[in-house]
Amino acid sequence: MCIGIPARVLAVDGLRAECRAFDGALRSVDLSLLGAQPPGTWLLVHLDTAREILDPERAEAIAAALQALAAVLAGDAAAGGFGDLESRPPQLPPHLRAAGEPSA
Repeated sequence: MCIGIPARVLAVDGLRAECRAFDGALRSVDLSLLGAQPPGTWLLVHLDTAREILDPERAEAIAAALQALAAVLAGDAAAGGFGDLESRPPQLPPHLRAAGEPSA
C-alpha cells in the first residue's frame, strides 16, 4: 500500500524543497509535478515527490488519520482519528452507485 504524508514547505531551491513532515522529520521533496511552491505551503508527499497541494485543514485530517493508523498498528485505540468517516454512514464512490442514487 502506498501512503502520502503531509509536509510543509520550509525553503525552495528551484524544483526541490526542504519540507517538514507532519511527524517532524525533514525531507527533501521534488516539486517537478507541481512547480515551485512558496514556504508555508502544505503538500501531499509520496516517495519524496510532491503530488498535491493541501489546505491546512486537509493536511491536519491526513496527519490525524496517519497517527490513528499508527496507533491501531501498535495495538492502541484510534478513536477520533478518522472523524470524516466516523461522523457519517459508509458511502460508495460515485462510480459504484446505482444511477440516480444520492451521495448521502
